[in-house]
Amino acid sequence: MKGHMNTQIGEIMIDNDVLAKYAGASAIECFGVVGMASINMKDGIVKLLRKDNLSHGVNVSIEDNKITIDLHIIVSYGVSISAVADNLISNVKYNVEEFTGLEVKKINIFVEGVRVID
Repeated sequence: MKGHMNTQIGEIMIDNDVLAKYAGASAIECFGVVGMASINMKDGIVKLLRKDNLSHGVNVSIEDNKITIDLHIIVSYGVSISAVADNLISNVKYNVEEFTGLEVKKINIFVEGVRVID
C-alpha cells in the first residue's frame, strides 16, 4: 500500500521506495550510525550498504495512512546503542513526517553489526 493524501486540487500517492530512501538518508545522518545494513538470508552475512543503496536496509509498510519503518543499521563501536536508537527514532520520525505529511506510527531498529571507525 502507498501513502495517500487528498488535497483540494488532487490526490498525492507516495511510493514505499521513496519513503524508504528518505528514511535511510535521515538515518545515516544520525550520530553513531555507520550505515544501513543488508542481510543475506541464505548465509546470514551482514554487509554495509553504500549510500546509493540506502533503501535496501529499510522496510516501510503503510496501514491506514500510518507508516511503520524497520531500520537495519550498523553502529559505531563505543557508542550507547540506546542513545543512538533514541536519536535515530526522533530524527527519522520528524523528517519523514515533515516530508510526507503522514504520521509515523512505529520505527523498529535492528542493530545488525558494529564497526570500529578510525
